[in-house]
Amino acid sequence: MELDAILEQLHACADAVKGAYAADQGRGYSGQRATQYHLDLAADAAAVTVLTHAGFRVVSEESGITGDGDLTAVLDPIDGSTNCDRSIPFFATSIAVLDGDGLVAGLVANQSSGVRYWATRGGGAWRDGQKIRTSGHKEVAGALVSFSGLPERHIGWGQIRALGSASLEFCLVADGSLDLYTVAQRSTLNPWDYLAGMLIAQEAGAFVADYHGEDLVIDGVVQRRPLVAASQELGLSFMGHGPL
Repeated sequence: MELDAILEQLHACADAVKGAYAADQGRGYSGQRATQYHLDLAADAAAVTVLTHAGFRVVSEESGITGDGDLTAVLDPIDGSTNCDRSIPFFATSIAVLDGDGLVAGLVANQSSGVRYWATRGGGAWRDGQKIRTSGHKEVAGALVSFSGLPERHIGWGQIRALGSASLEFCLVADGSLDLYTVAQRSTLNPWDYLAGMLIAQEAGAFVADYHGEDLVIDGVVQRRPLVAASQELGLSFMGHGPL
């Protein structure tokens, strides 16, 4: 499948999710899995239908593995489900596509604002059709930093945020809104949380790594503690302090 066709399907998937969760009247937990909401199930059903019909093998946070194909789509239909359920306008659909050589394409759609970020391997990173780059910030001092979880130490950053949607926070580093995003030591992420945002950030010039030097991989049972920074200097300096 050509890159343009892949991106077209990813946008169609994000459109389907928007319609599904907006139409769903269920709120609160589904009862099927801890921290899974009714809106997660509605969004997942819509997304998986689009992706499998397009010929992707799908690995979803909500429903596991579906379909078969040469390309794998790693999906979080609603990244930031609690925000969505509580009407906090910061949540996204995150889709990463992989082939035998790794990440091919990624899309993160802010379903509240309508802003969409995407990237293709070697093709740069984009926000609503405009090419994006990181802020290039190099020092911990003065940096605007976002966390999943709560850090236990302060190492001199300028300001801190905790926004609740990892994929979007990767993208905010990619477009220069944040200088760094990472995961506090008592938290971890799964591949569907970070793969799409990771490609977008890397294509925007960001430094991306795991605190323990482990590969950021597709295996859904593997949890990681990634960091994405506006520059290598900032990322390495931050990592030198160890998980916070």
